[in-house]
Amino acid sequence: MSVPGLVVAGAVLRDGALLVARRRHPPSLTGRWELPGGKVEAGETPEGALRRELREELGVTVEVHAALDAEVRLPTGALLRALWATPRRGSADPVAAADHDAVGWVRADELDRLDWVAADRVWLPELRVRLRVDAATP
Repeated sequence: MSVPGLVVAGAVLRDGALLVARRRHPPSLTGRWELPGGKVEAGETPEGALRRELREELGVTVEVHAALDAEVRLPTGALLRALWATPRRGSADPVAAADHDAVGWVRADELDRLDWVAADRVWLPELRVRLRVDAATP
C-alpha cells in the first residue's frame, strides 16, 4: 500500500556501522549528512521504495526491517520515516551518485562529528544505541 507524501530514509547497518550519505543539493542541504532514501511513489510500499532508492542512488541492495521510533514532518508537508535495513549478501559497496557526493560508514562515537540535515537529527539517540548494541554483538 503506497502512502502519499511519504519519504523514506534507510538506517542501513553493517558490522556495527551506519551508512551515511552527504548531500550534493539543494543548496540549503549541500555538504550535510543524511540517511539515504527518497520519495515513496504511487503503488509502492515504504519498504519497496527504500529498496529502489538505495539501489538507484547508491547501488546497494538491502533487506528492510522495522521502522525507527520517530517520524518527522518535513517543511514540504511530507512525512519522513526511517527504516532499519541491512545490505544483502553479495551487495555492492555503496557509491555516491546523483544526490550525494560522498558516502561512508560511521560508528556510534562518530555520529556527532557529522553535520546532519535537521530532519535526521531526531534519530541520533536511537541510532547511537542500536550501533553500540550491534558493535557489541559477535
